[in-house]
Amino acid sequence: MKEERYKRQTILKNFGPAKQQMLSQAKVVVVGVGGLGIPVLQYLSAMGIGTLGMVEQDMVELSNLQRQVIYGEEDLGKHKIKVASEKLKKLNSTTKIICHDTFLTRTNALEILADYDLIIDASDNFATRYLINDACVILKKPFVSGAIHGFEGQLSVFNYKDGPTYRCLFPTVPEPHSIPDCNENGVLGVTPGIIGTLQALEAVKLITETGELLSGKLLLFNGLDQTIRKINFPVDLKNKQRINLEPNYEPVVCDAKDLIAINALVELLNNSGSLDLIDVRTMDEFQQESIEGALHVPLHELLLYFDINPPKGPLYFICQTGIRSQKAIQLLKGKYPKTPLYSVIGGMTAWVKQVSAPGKE
Repeated sequence: MKEERYKRQTILKNFGPAKQQMLSQAKVVVVGVGGLGIPVLQYLSAMGIGTLGMVEQDMVELSNLQRQVIYGEEDLGKHKIKVASEKLKKLNSTTKIICHDTFLTRTNALEILADYDLIIDASDNFATRYLINDACVILKKPFVSGAIHGFEGQLSVFNYKDGPTYRCLFPTVPEPHSIPDCNENGVLGVTPGIIGTLQALEAVKLITETGELLSGKLLLFNGLDQTIRKINFPVDLKNKQRINLEPNYEPVVCDAKDLIAINALVELLNNSGSLDLIDVRTMDEFQQESIEGALHVPLHELLLYFDINPPKGPLYFICQTGIRSQKAIQLLKGKYPKTPLYSVIGGMTAWVKQVSAPGKE
């Protein structure tokens, strides 16, 4: 049965059963199960990758459906990773699926990525891209990175053997909002499918040592005129010497006056007895551990909630690491300019470390 399943690949000149065996033994992890990650996962599973890992904690939203084609209307509100896992298992029962139901952070990146031969960067933000790069340099792992913007996309293979890293091409993290994301600028539904499919192709070529990889080359795709260009870029050896992750990868999008430290939050809770503390994480995160008295309103429901329940005083937002809580402020600041809004620095990760379980890592 297996021979028949992959027959169209194994009869290919310069591929054959030996390279099919290489696919079956490979362990690949995809960071992000969205527009880019979905075609990567679908094609790698269909083609016979032995082990596929997924890193994701978002839920399916209606705005996802025009480009994230593994999900349907019946999946709205469900966890992406659970839906994708179920559908991938039906696609190919011989591929082992491993779910990492979390966002990739500096505290878990090295542990998660260490178990895989190849990493696929299908993320949608610069913080995760730089985190993946630095973790892969430390772990000496290659990764295939894709990005999309409007009608355009780009693709490259980084940290492959002696080849350049992501920082060789883009040395520093861009300033917040200097490059609009798809939420602000939009993306044509088919564009991530094209780039994600090309990522899957590079992954297969890398695993099976077939063809010429995009190492040291940046592929630029323009969907408006169907052109593809390639730009060569050199390795900067200092970027290959990394031994530690950065202290922080997320850009601060709030002013300092909008941030509150854990110790200040504790003091407020002790003195006031109660305050409007809004936890914007997912339900699973909230149920695992939360602050007594906190109100759970997931980030994607925030605007609707406050349309129905306008704020009456200062609002304090907390998430897992302090990033989604800053996004909550950005969402509400324009609508409620007179309401004091605060983001808890470090989020629940800092709360657990400093308050609920001090001394534990």
